[in-house]
Amino acid sequence: MNRTLSRSMLDNFLGGAAGWYKRCILLFLLINPLVLFMAGPFVTGWLLVAEFIFCLAMALKCYPLQPCGLLALEAVLIGLTSPASVFHETENNFQVILLLIFMVAGIYFLKDLLLYIFTRIFVRIRSKMLLSLMFCFAAAVLSAFLDALTVTAVIITVAAGFYRVYHQVSSGKGFDDDHDQADDTGIGAETREDLEGFRAFLRNLVMHGAVGTALGGVTTLVGEPQNLLIGGVAGWNFQEFFIRMAPVSLPVLAVGLLTCLAVEKFRIFGYGAQLPFAARRILEEFERLADSRRLPEQRAALIMQGLVAVFLVIALALHWAEVGLIGLVVIVLATAFTGIIDEHRLGPAFSEALPFTALLVVFFAIVAVIHDQQLIQPTIDYVFMLEERTQVPIFFLSNGLLSAITDNVFVATVYISEVRAALQAGEISQAHFELLTVAINTGTNIPSVATPNGQAAFLFLLTSALAPLIRLGYGRMVLLALPYTISMSVTGLLASVYLLH
Repeated sequence: MNRTLSRSMLDNFLGGAAGWYKRCILLFLLINPLVLFMAGPFVTGWLLVAEFIFCLAMALKCYPLQPCGLLALEAVLIGLTSPASVFHETENNFQVILLLIFMVAGIYFLKDLLLYIFTRIFVRIRSKMLLSLMFCFAAAVLSAFLDALTVTAVIITVAAGFYRVYHQVSSGKGFDDDHDQADDTGIGAETREDLEGFRAFLRNLVMHGAVGTALGGVTTLVGEPQNLLIGGVAGWNFQEFFIRMAPVSLPVLAVGLLTCLAVEKFRIFGYGAQLPFAARRILEEFERLADSRRLPEQRAALIMQGLVAVFLVIALALHWAEVGLIGLVVIVLATAFTGIIDEHRLGPAFSEALPFTALLVVFFAIVAVIHDQQLIQPTIDYVFMLEERTQVPIFFLSNGLLSAITDNVFVATVYISEVRAALQAGEISQAHFELLTVAINTGTNIPSVATPNGQAAFLFLLTSALAPLIRLGYGRMVLLALPYTISMSVTGLLASVYLLH
């Protein structure tokens, strides 16, 4: 009886996740207190970070909220951090939480417009290279003036819409059926091959767009959350920030776009997947039927969504309010003027972002451990011991490496604080401070594309409902980002050496 009960409890633990994965999580929870006792909090802290990354890598086996949440809870219980520190980190990132709750939901109510626009682009642009370049460049431009998470939410919405349309038709359902399925139920062998090709095609475009958010996000004051912090410390306005970053950010942008063309041309690292003929035919038919069936009130709704989208772009570009609050306004306007007044029609808009919001707060607990145990302090101390002429490229590399492992916002916060303290203490000059500031911003933004945990937009994509549909796991995401990581990081490093000095 007891053995049966124990087995049932293990089966219930983390639900349908693989048995070996459950045992790994249990092993982590058991070994951390022992390592803390034997090796101290510093080693245990880095072990916790490694375990956290492992849980993210297994996102398709089990959503990371539960295993990562257990690790964060244990970190608090064994004293690696405190509830106050977790709250402090969460409070510092409240703007990001508002953005996730309201802006992603706001984009949901613009999905008909987005699908309308991008369906035409998909159908009319037959060159995969041109389409990929357009996705990457458009994401870069939008991220420079908006926010990477907002742009990623748009990409996810569009890709999920295309997948839903194709999967419904290929599995024998009509265009009007409103079910999203991640399995291949009802699909024959030949159609399944087309489905895999369509998934690969969407994976390519989604990753090009995600990298584009990093390419554009590094260039301006509002592109990434840490940019505002760094620009505020340095005292740079929007225009000055762009000029300061240009010697590094613009060459990286050019190389990033060339990398997009190269991986598609030579079909390397999983790129080069073409849109299957069957999928193109379905999308063309969907466009034709949607146009023929569109009622006057639906056309009016598209017009209103377009006006709301214009408001969104202007409000974000001019920074009329915090991004999350602008998202709330988008929800109000998009629903009020398109007839969505039922609570049950509002609820689904929030289902995409709230699990990730909870995961992000868990991530802040891991960041609190990094901060309380000063896990990256030895790296900072070592860099400041080097000769002044070598500090800029080393800052770029160290920030990039740590950002890929942990979180770019946290790394930027720690490094800019240390550099400001060195300036105030008279240890470095104002000119050297400005060079180090550029290195910190570009270092935390560019090489951090290497892993999903480096940037919030990448983590959002990995844990979205779209990822399992197109089979985009942690390892595949790292592989798809690898050519960009290499080319962009090398370009940024060379620029920091030759252009900033």
